[in-house]
Amino acid sequence: MSVIDTPHLYDLAIIGGGAAGTLTAIGVLREAQRPLRVLILEPDLPLARGVAYATTYPEHLLNVPVAKMSGFAAQPEDFLDYLQDVQAFPALDRDTLAHRFVPRQHYADYLRLRLQQTAAASIAQLQVRAEHVRALQADAEGFTLALDSGAQLRARAVALAPGNALRPLPARGAGALPAGKRVEAWDYPAVRAISPAADVAIVGSGLSMVDTVMSLLASGHHGAIHVLSRHALLPLPHAAGPAADYDPQPLLAMNLRQRMRALRRHAAEASARGIPWQSVMERIRPLGQALWQSLSFDDQRRFLRHVVRYWDVHRHRVAAPVHAQLLTLAEQGRLQVHRGRLQAVVSEGACVQLLAHDIRRRPLQLDVHCVVNATGVEMRAQAMRNTLLQQLLGSGVARPGPHGIGIDSAPDGSLIDAHGTIETRLQVLGSLRIGRLWESLAIPELRGQAAHAATTLLQQLQP
Repeated sequence: MSVIDTPHLYDLAIIGGGAAGTLTAIGVLREAQRPLRVLILEPDLPLARGVAYATTYPEHLLNVPVAKMSGFAAQPEDFLDYLQDVQAFPALDRDTLAHRFVPRQHYADYLRLRLQQTAAASIAQLQVRAEHVRALQADAEGFTLALDSGAQLRARAVALAPGNALRPLPARGAGALPAGKRVEAWDYPAVRAISPAADVAIVGSGLSMVDTVMSLLASGHHGAIHVLSRHALLPLPHAAGPAADYDPQPLLAMNLRQRMRALRRHAAEASARGIPWQSVMERIRPLGQALWQSLSFDDQRRFLRHVVRYWDVHRHRVAAPVHAQLLTLAEQGRLQVHRGRLQAVVSEGACVQLLAHDIRRRPLQLDVHCVVNATGVEMRAQAMRNTLLQQLLGSGVARPGPHGIGIDSAPDGSLIDAHGTIETRLQVLGSLRIGRLWESLAIPELRGQAAHAATTLLQQLQP
């Protein structure tokens, strides 16, 4: 791979070099039958990190065990093979390592090595450019991409995988907080730099909150930690146990209310047999996208309004030792969880005052030294603060996805424009497809999307 500084004509431009973009490049390079020119445009090098795998801190673990994290469906043990090849955990035997939750930093290294190996063996040429794409226009021959540097380049096909964006802090006055008093949860060094004595408020109680708490602990933090969220639900743990054996297919014909009742019944029946509820959730894991797509539009809206947070804590689980640490902190009084809706934040001397309403609309006030925004992934494309997405939507090259989530795409991942026309030369990956697929963030979905995008794009690039 090489970093280039001059614009050229490319066969394929991959916008975004996180996990999805990297896996797409690997797929194209593996399957290319002629010397295509492939370009990855990623402003934040090195490749393969994105948001999820950008952390270099050992306290940030993968949320699923090694055995389930291969980047390639046809090579289910590939990540495990990599960890053994590089002797990342020499004291662990293969079976023990397969069931471990390892630091996330290993995953970016894994994908990057696989990309380098594939590029070295491919007839196609891979290049990398460390730039933002600010605009894209389509014509009969392909696409013109305008870069932040002012340069333009041409590509016959495009993969759009810009990764995840953090939701803004949902409070009046958030933008006026001085540096150091407001920290983004995904700014891992900034979280680590919080004073150990500081009282901290974390807004949001999902996986980003868990990362923040783990970093505070790792840096010797001993101040108070407050967690404020609308539902005050913490992520739940993985659990070992027998597999559930019920048939999940009938769920697809049910409406949302019926599905929720059925899942509760399956969980109760499993518990009576000594099977953890987590196994019930694992049973429906392969049907995640089908379950979403088979809901009516109105039921999807009900899910987003009333069910999504309960779904998240059961679906997106954490390693059991991490969950145990959270419970211990709560029992010790060091971690206090508050249910409420944040209204405003105000800088007061050395402190930050958070003003909220609890579930009964009574005033709730927290006085801390800094506030951490851990509100999670922004799903509305218009709110992602991404110049390219704003341009695509504003010019009609793209349209919002269902419920305003992401941008719209066909079942095969092809972009759908404002007129409903399917653009097969432009493949959409990752969080931008949540509105259509719901499950579109985890590695099993990303590797599937990337493999399909690679096949589709290579077909588009045939002479």
